[in-house]
Amino acid sequence: MAYGLNKVMLIGHLGSDPELRYTEGNVPVATFNVATNESYKDQNGNLVDRTEWHRCVAWRKLAELFGEYLKKGSKVYLEGKLQTRQWDDKDGNKRYTTEIVISDFTFLDSKGGGGQQNGGGGTPVPPPEPAGDKEDDLPF
Repeated sequence: MAYGLNKVMLIGHLGSDPELRYTEGNVPVATFNVATNESYKDQNGNLVDRTEWHRCVAWRKLAELFGEYLKKGSKVYLEGKLQTRQWDDKDGNKRYTTEIVISDFTFLDSKGGGGQQNGGGGTPVPPPEPAGDKEDDLPF
């Protein structure tokens, strides 16, 4: 029985090329940042754009795919989970970071190998449909 849900879904652009490294055990790991954008109107009716940055990490085959096919500016759909890590810095202070551990993805532009490759080994994962405000969309 599941006691909780830890799931993240993002559509965004890479802020830089993925950094592909290998652990001491020769396991590939890629780290990269993804920007998501939203627009809204403030109380004065002015359009405001807001960018949120997300730190992401991919392991094993996904890491190698990201290192090979993704570049700064690539548009991707990502799925994963939030994970917080802790370590001690060189001065002995506790440090924390929260990142998204990627479990699946879809390239959304032609730079990413054709636009529909999938990292999870199954069928391509389409990006979620935008929420509409039609009455037909109501679940009741």
